[in-house]
Amino acid sequence: MAATFEDFNFNRQTLNAIADAGYTEPTPIQQKAMPPILNGQDVMGIAQTGTGKTAAYVLPIIMRLKYAQGEHARALILSPTRELAMQIEENIRTYSKYTDLRVVTVYGGLGPKTQIENINKGVDIIVATPGRYMDIYLAGHIVTKTLQVLVLDEADKMMDMGFMPQINRILEVVPRKRQNLLFSATMSEKIHQLSANFLEFPTVIEVTPQATPAQTVEQKLYYVPNVRTKINMLKKLLDEEGDITKLMVFCKTRAAAEDVYKFLGRKFGEGQVKVLHANKGQNTRINAMNAFKNDEVKILVATDVASRGIDVSDVSHVINFDVPVVIEDYVHRIGRTGRALQSGVAITFCNPAEVYYLGKIQKLIRQTIPEHKIPADVFIEETPYEERQDQAKEIDLQKRKENPDFKGAFHEKKTLNQRKKFDAEKAKRVGHVGQPKRSKPKKRH
Repeated sequence: MAATFEDFNFNRQTLNAIADAGYTEPTPIQQKAMPPILNGQDVMGIAQTGTGKTAAYVLPIIMRLKYAQGEHARALILSPTRELAMQIEENIRTYSKYTDLRVVTVYGGLGPKTQIENINKGVDIIVATPGRYMDIYLAGHIVTKTLQVLVLDEADKMMDMGFMPQINRILEVVPRKRQNLLFSATMSEKIHQLSANFLEFPTVIEVTPQATPAQTVEQKLYYVPNVRTKINMLKKLLDEEGDITKLMVFCKTRAAAEDVYKFLGRKFGEGQVKVLHANKGQNTRINAMNAFKNDEVKILVATDVASRGIDVSDVSHVINFDVPVVIEDYVHRIGRTGRALQSGVAITFCNPAEVYYLGKIQKLIRQTIPEHKIPADVFIEETPYEERQDQAKEIDLQKRKENPDFKGAFHEKKTLNQRKKFDAEKAKRVGHVGQPKRSKPKKRH
């Protein structure tokens, strides 16, 4: 196993760029994936974000392309979200700083005009979200015959987000003879099928058992009955944890993210907190991310869609204000901390309707998250009627998922009311003397 980057056959320009970025030893995925990728093999890597997988394929691609050549892209990297695409571009720029390689990133959410202009100037590497890549290709601005390497990053997320039709179309238009690299956080049946269509005799690399959180992350769990108490808990943790230097708070919905953001804004001042969710405009999201990265703000509140592929190296704490419904997102969320061998803390608040998902998460990560008691000085609020109803409905849904014959507490309540009505009707029909009316005896055949 390579103990330093010097052990790979990287050229001096690449080694200098790696040294400038402050990296001295390759992560496990880099040690395992780089030799076969450098060798030109197809590779399938099972690894979470935060394991150094981007560099594991970006460095060999830079080595392969070496310098700017021709007008058309020789490498295409596909990513499910614009955040991750921007992240990959940043990695490429970091590691190719001593080369003249040209990289263009294309994604939706803003007009394609500038992106097309950049491609027309000449490009070596395109980083793209699948939809926007296809749009620009169909408009006649991308030539695919020069492609030598195709990377699908976070392929599982691309499938979840419904990108398969675009990916299949891209596979139809790129050259057959090329090197393919596929990365995914989980190894599902769908990913298996995709790899069979996409990869030829791939080298399969799995880093850490499937979907396990980084060893450097300390996980804590609090059972918290409702939203108001979650806010009280959040306040307590922020008052107490003196070592929170950089915090990400994850919420299930945009509305929850906005509420938490407003609360934190009041507590710490607007300047200390940013919020990231799909309703925010593209520039707002980029600004929020950069402000958090560059230590201009201490706290970032985010939803899961916005959180994929954010590579911020020194997040000290992650708080799951809500338990994620897509259970793999738990690993992604807590993977924001404890990155690159640093330690971190991940705290999860769980209400009664979230216990179901928590159970699935613990099964997935093959760990029991240590439970902590709510501190005595945290006020536990009464759960308001509406929130109680929502929780009960959610629990019914979960039970129905597990057992399709389950009719649910709401159904039982309804049945009870129907039974009362039925009994009342029956009582009416009972004769005045208290005797039921006799029905005619049935004829026997």
